[in-house]
Formats: sequence, C-alpha cells, structure tokens
Amino acid sequence: MNTAVVWEPVLEVDPVEEIRLRTWARHNYAPLDERDSEWHPVILDEMRQKDLEQNQYRY
Repeated sequence: MNTAVVWEPVLEVDPVEEIRLRTWARHNYAPLDERDSEWHPVILDEMRQKDLEQNQYRY
C-alpha cells in the first residue's frame, strides 16, 4: 500500500487569532471545490472539520 504524507508548514498562531480564524471559517464555510488553497491553514482545517461533522450526521 502506497501512502503519501503531506507536510504542511507549522505556523504559530496566537490562541485568540486561532479562535477568530475558526469562527470566520464556520460563518463563511465553502464546499471543498469552492475553497481557495491559499486560505490560512487554520481556516482550511476548520472547514475540513465541518466536512467531517456533516458527513457524520448524514447517516
């Protein structure tokens, strides 16, 4: 089995800034195909988390 590992740069984010970014991501959620890969990694992470939550509750 061939498994690829994707390394993302680690960015230090102030806890208050992280909450702000995650809140923005929740309020401005975009489907995967509409997301800009240049958005902040915290925003993309929160949107991926919301994807998982939505998939979990579909069944």
